[in-house]
Amino acid sequence: MATENSSPSASGNPNTTPEACSEGEESLRKRKLGFEATSDSATKKSKPNDGVDNRETHSQESGSSKEKNSNDDLSYQGKKSFSIEADVAEDKGSRHTMEDAWVVLPNANLDSTAKLRCAHFAIYDGHGGRLAAEYTQKHLHSNVLSAGLPRELVDVKAAKKAILAGFRRTDESLLQESTAGGWQDGATAVCVWILGQTVFVANIGDAKAVVARSASADSQNNSSVMGPLKAIVLTREHKAIYPQEHARIKKAGGFVSSNGRLQGRLEVSRAFGDRQFKKVLNLNRTYRLQVGVTAVPDIQSFDITEREHFIILGCDGLWGVFGPNDAVDFVHKLLNEGLPVTGVCRRLVREAVLERGCKDNCTAIVIVFRRD
Repeated sequence: MATENSSPSASGNPNTTPEACSEGEESLRKRKLGFEATSDSATKKSKPNDGVDNRETHSQESGSSKEKNSNDDLSYQGKKSFSIEADVAEDKGSRHTMEDAWVVLPNANLDSTAKLRCAHFAIYDGHGGRLAAEYTQKHLHSNVLSAGLPRELVDVKAAKKAILAGFRRTDESLLQESTAGGWQDGATAVCVWILGQTVFVANIGDAKAVVARSASADSQNNSSVMGPLKAIVLTREHKAIYPQEHARIKKAGGFVSSNGRLQGRLEVSRAFGDRQFKKVLNLNRTYRLQVGVTAVPDIQSFDITEREHFIILGCDGLWGVFGPNDAVDFVHKLLNEGLPVTGVCRRLVREAVLERGCKDNCTAIVIVFRRD
């Protein structure tokens, strides 16, 4: 994602310059990562290398996460049950630093008392630094849970209200943290919560989510091979140049310059952090004037049926070289060939960086629904 002083296609640190990609670099090593749920955050921890040839990809990955618990074996509203298998891969591309952060939590209840299956996945695409992305990675999900995300029965209205409140609370505390620390990083986000068989997708900025959907469920019966799939974009991009965002920015007292950027500097119009573009309470208890950046997300929801097969989450680096249908076709082909989700993620990011020339940070999460 582009930020101040960077080119329109850039999304990393604006003070860095591209460096050449080489498969022989130390940065091409493969490392497996996982998540450990704690009472207030999801934090990364290292896992041992699985012996896969390190030269095959630049990416750092999580171990393939497969959810299987008692809730998986229950039908919901008469629909067939499913399990979730998900993984992530990332690559810094030609950037000097990696400013993306991610969450992969197939079991995201964070306690043992909730009856409703809850899974959570997210990509945070930082700009101007990594601090905002890491802060949201650590705090957003726990803030959404504490804001009242349903734990017993699916309630769409209550879930969306909790997600909105969690975004607001996270951004408010991040702005206080960044003001105290003297940093101005920002981060876009694409997040998924799966409650029972209902998917909630929330996004700010230009990170994107796409679901792969078949034309009908009948063609999938008695077959382990997926038929033709269509890509359905689940998110709406928030860029200052788009008419709806342009009007909102103008109303808030900001402006969009001739280069399509807010205040001539920021390409996206919604993000966590970026306190220099927001109305925030300073340490002397006075407010800085808002110029249009907000962390209010767009939220979509839908029920998983036999037609939905997988979801791809990606930062703008991925979508800069892959169209939605292109990405779905790429992942679909690999899954039909029997490649595990771990390998699919790795191949997707490798294709983006090595074959299609993505120069930006590139992170992708693939979430596959396995029918029982």
